[in-house]
Amino acid sequence: MTNMKPLRFWTLVWGLGLTGQLCWNVENQWFNTFVYARIAKDSSIVTLMVICSALVATFSTFFFGTVSDRRGTRRRFLGIGYIVWGALTIAFGWTEFLQTGAVGVGVKVAALVVFLVVFTDCALSVFGAMGNDASYNAWTNDNTTDQNRGQIAAALALSPVLGTIIGTVVGGMLIGAEDNYQRLFWAIGGLVIIMGVASLLFVKDAPSLVPHKEGGLWRQFAEVFNLKIFLGRRELVLASCVAAVYFISFNVFFVYMGNWLIYHMGFTPDQMGFIQGGGLILAMALAIPTVGLINRQKTPYVAGAAIIVDIIGLWILYVMARPGRVDPHNLVTISNLPLFIGVFLVGAGYVLIMQTVTIWVKQLYPESNRGQFEGVRLTFFTLIPMLIGTLLGNLVVKTGAGTVVNEFGITENIPTEEIFFWAAWIALLAFLPLFFAGKRYYARVRSVSLQGSNDQPLG
Repeated sequence: MTNMKPLRFWTLVWGLGLTGQLCWNVENQWFNTFVYARIAKDSSIVTLMVICSALVATFSTFFFGTVSDRRGTRRRFLGIGYIVWGALTIAFGWTEFLQTGAVGVGVKVAALVVFLVVFTDCALSVFGAMGNDASYNAWTNDNTTDQNRGQIAAALALSPVLGTIIGTVVGGMLIGAEDNYQRLFWAIGGLVIIMGVASLLFVKDAPSLVPHKEGGLWRQFAEVFNLKIFLGRRELVLASCVAAVYFISFNVFFVYMGNWLIYHMGFTPDQMGFIQGGGLILAMALAIPTVGLINRQKTPYVAGAAIIVDIIGLWILYVMARPGRVDPHNLVTISNLPLFIGVFLVGAGYVLIMQTVTIWVKQLYPESNRGQFEGVRLTFFTLIPMLIGTLLGNLVVKTGAGTVVNEFGITENIPTEEIFFWAAWIALLAFLPLFFAGKRYYARVRSVSLQGSNDQPLG
């Protein structure tokens, strides 16, 4: 139970969640188009950046989650993490000036620029994971009760969606036709810094949160990698696998989708924002009735519906959204309807999976290690999918029809519709772990019901 007034509590839940997701959206979406616009049209740079940042973000979540469990506080890690995260987001944009100075200098200087791009992205991921994944997510979990579980699930699911909507629509407007990425990075980075300061002033740790120490720091840190402990929670393992397979599929296409819309389909960055943002605005409405389904123990069914909807959307994008069939010069036209429908359905699947599976795995964490177990969630929701999904997506892009040599003799990798084809088949595999996870979910629900309580989050 929280010790904060409801208005302050929910303002911070939504404000910190949305701000964090805005910053992640800038990194996951606009950093990729920034690289194509300012560094090089090479999907390998994007892939390397995504994988490296995922690795350091996961380590950071495990480490700072462990430290916050031992200290019995989330507030300080949350605030400091957000402040530095915002500052480094602004600093990332400065790499374009390094590239400007590197033009014509040589391969070694160009390689140094790529290194600095990846390094800066990794640095901001460390503090983003510290503030958002290890601290904010654990703080919301500390304050989750049976009475507000559905509402917090909605906040955790809708924040990424709203972050994507606002980040794509407003981000595209800030960048504009002149490709001014500096406006975007300064605006979002500054907002994250402000929210970091606000969290230091107004966030309160949950009364139930107390320091939890098991030997030394590194011994406790290593405990989460004890496979016996993790594998002993079968439902948690299976639900995490559902997320991993789904997000592998997601990363096959999403990492490259912005560059597909801009460089293959012919849309501008601001148009791209409206296309993705408009579909997600409609998809977001599905989260409202889903709150009741989660509270009525229908989580596995909603997750299954989400996967089906996602696959349908991916096939529509693959079959019907192609150059010549859409009109980048007139956004609101009937020829663009299949594109909008496909984006909406993919967005709907994303919204529902985030809302259901996120709260599903969170209720299975051991109470004394919630901060540390956010690292487990990040491993399956982010690290594994980004490692496998982006590598597969890069392979599809590199071997596809979009790999061409431009007039300067430089090879460019432009994503094509093949990314949706392969993503759809991979998403289908998520039904396998979902079937077994659902069986354990309902076995637990029946067991808890017989005991007359649903406060036993053991999987």
